[in-house]
Amino acid sequence: MQLSQAGAPPGQFSGMRGFLIFWFGQLVSLLGTSMSRFALTIWAWEITGQATALALVGFFSFAPVVLVSPLAGALVDRLPRKVVLMFSDLAAGLASFTILLLYLMGDLQIWHLYVAGAFAGAFESFQFPAFSAAVSTMLPKEQYGRANGLYSLAESASGIAAPVLAGLLLGVIGIGGILTIDVITFAFAVSMLLFIFIPQPPQADAEEGGRGSLWREIVYGFRYIVDRRSLLGLQLLFSASNLLSGLGFVLMPAMVLARTGNDALALGTVQSFLGMGGVAGGLLLSTWGGFRRRVHGVLLGFILISLFQAWLGTGQTLWVWCAAGFLMLLVLPILNGSNQAIWQAKVAPTVQGRVFATRRVIAQISGPVGTLLAGPLADYLFEPAMRTGGALAGAFGWLVGTGPGAGMGLLMVMTGLLGMVVGLVGYAMPVIRNAEEILPDHDAAVQPATTSVSG
Repeated sequence: MQLSQAGAPPGQFSGMRGFLIFWFGQLVSLLGTSMSRFALTIWAWEITGQATALALVGFFSFAPVVLVSPLAGALVDRLPRKVVLMFSDLAAGLASFTILLLYLMGDLQIWHLYVAGAFAGAFESFQFPAFSAAVSTMLPKEQYGRANGLYSLAESASGIAAPVLAGLLLGVIGIGGILTIDVITFAFAVSMLLFIFIPQPPQADAEEGGRGSLWREIVYGFRYIVDRRSLLGLQLLFSASNLLSGLGFVLMPAMVLARTGNDALALGTVQSFLGMGGVAGGLLLSTWGGFRRRVHGVLLGFILISLFQAWLGTGQTLWVWCAAGFLMLLVLPILNGSNQAIWQAKVAPTVQGRVFATRRVIAQISGPVGTLLAGPLADYLFEPAMRTGGALAGAFGWLVGTGPGAGMGLLMVMTGLLGMVVGLVGYAMPVIRNAEEILPDHDAAVQPATTSVSG
């Protein structure tokens, strides 16, 4: 089913014009968020000097996203998606405003970042299903790949400018000034939503998992995916990949700071190259549209990103980190955009909220587990073992060196190599490799009774 793009109220825009207005608001907001995240990462490392502290910030920000997503998806299908997006942005802005006040009063502590991250993460769980479902009603399916590429471009563009701007502004306006900018950009993103029209799909009928009790709608998302083995298989691959990413790549900032003697400029440079790679990947996807068979973008993406992560872990110089990070993020928009386009084409807009939220739970429930384990593994096992004369230094010193940061590098290498296996497993399983042929598009015409359809 493709919804009409007509009928927008005066002064509001739908279609690609409306999407671009929304996109620009999110671009500005993401820039502010990335700047404050960079500044607070430096602050947290200077206060604690431990990878565990940085990993816990990620854990408390991410775990609520997974836990709340099933409820969020059911509510997204009940509520106007524009309203959901606005409240999600407002809640994130409130969390940043609270951190700003605590910092200005001189009371900010590391645990405040955990609490604020958990609060913002709970509301962020509404953002993904609402955005994904909004794209399906604002745009024709031929533009899904480009829209997803543009959104990845916004995420990555902020990653280029934010570390540089934050590094320059830290000495001028301090963390308080950067947090103020973050709050202002959230307000700008909300204001942009006032100018767009997001068509609301009709309510699903009973056979589509139509409105019933909230619990029934939450369970529906799980049942929908379990009944479609190809979709379930794709998300289980993402779950495995996110576990490995949580164990490995989440340590990148701590590894760079440890290996450079807390050099914020070096970390900012690496993160800028990550952003440039993401921008290049987003531009490539938004102009190219991705592989004709989207599954190649997903499976090759797993293999290549994991390969480049392993290379990044072996690096002991700034330019190796920059090159490997650039290539990782170049591939990421193609991987995520290809997967998103598959789901947007296969799942009817009437149930995308709850199905996409459940899809996120399946894919990302392993991420917080990896993130929670990464810090202690690095601080208490791999880092001591890779010191000069450590238990693993003789075996792996030739690969990642020894000393501060080497243990985290080795963990990144190991998880990267395992991540390559995830993509190879997907290619080995026909139910995943042939997902696009097995599952019909949600708007596919009903075939005549005399026509035989395979799959």
